[in-house]
Amino acid sequence: MFYFVILIQTAINTGVGIGAILLAGECLQIMYSSLSPDGSLKLYVFIAMVTVVMIVLSQFPTFHSLRHINLASLFLSLGYSFIVVGACIHAGLSKNAPSRDYSLESSESARVFNAFTSISIIAAIFGNGILPEIQATLAPPATGKMVKGLMMCYTVMLVTFYSTAVSGYWVFGNKSNSNILKSLMPDDEPSLAPTWVLGLGVVFVLLQLFAIGLVYSQVAYEIMEKKSADVQQGMFTKRNLLPRIILRTLYMIFCGFMAAMLPFFGDINGVVGAIGFIPLDFVLPMLLYNMTYKPPKSSIIYWLNLSIMVVFTGAGLMGAFSSIRKLVLDAGKFKLFSSDVVD
Repeated sequence: MFYFVILIQTAINTGVGIGAILLAGECLQIMYSSLSPDGSLKLYVFIAMVTVVMIVLSQFPTFHSLRHINLASLFLSLGYSFIVVGACIHAGLSKNAPSRDYSLESSESARVFNAFTSISIIAAIFGNGILPEIQATLAPPATGKMVKGLMMCYTVMLVTFYSTAVSGYWVFGNKSNSNILKSLMPDDEPSLAPTWVLGLGVVFVLLQLFAIGLVYSQVAYEIMEKKSADVQQGMFTKRNLLPRIILRTLYMIFCGFMAAMLPFFGDINGVVGAIGFIPLDFVLPMLLYNMTYKPPKSSIIYWLNLSIMVVFTGAGLMGAFSSIRKLVLDAGKFKLFSSDVVD
């Protein structure tokens, strides 16, 4: 069971790392396209640039060494959300407001599949709380730190994710891009908000993505380095420094290569949510509670936990199927190392 949880956690962190590098590369591409509309550089070039920066930044030795980056990440998230919501309101109320279509897919089966894919993506978003939860259990006292971390995490997510999602959908309807900045800065039309404001938003989200990639990758590093490091020696000794540089560099190269080869942001989110966050957040905790505390089979807690496990196992299986199905369908629309991110 322990190794299964570690496997899922590593898969989640890797998926988030790939997604962060992909979106950061897309942000650089947006900036480049604004400055040089006829430029020839492709998306994978910017992903390579981001990967190089991430390799350098990944050498922060411990999770604790990222505490100031985490704080900066919080302010960047709030700043980005404030800019995007303001830009969306400006675009929606302007005389050049885009046409809006809130209709769903015409096919009932497509609506069902999309619903389960969306559930998986939402699970991936709110599953971000699993990171402070896991880290909080590494040192006592776990309970107090865990509650504080989760309360802060969910508060920030409600303020940031929902404000940008609602405002973006209000303006663009079902045509909104997964990166709302691309909707606000269409390729063939003028920007729907002041360029300097959107440029600042791009810079904010770019820096935020570096922070996200670092934080999630650090968890994967700690898992990998339990075998490669010698705890009897200092973290900056040659014995520990060289393996750390090699392992982290190879890990980042792998994430960057996958992001460049398969730029499926929404699809990756769905798959990671279905096979990673749903089991880790909604199934395993209930299973472990019943195994640890052994509540009577006649008790409400036992059956409530069992019901949650059954429901979310089904949701996870359907979400995995629908997300992989969408990934396969989207794969037929583009070539490897495409310069366009697939939503």
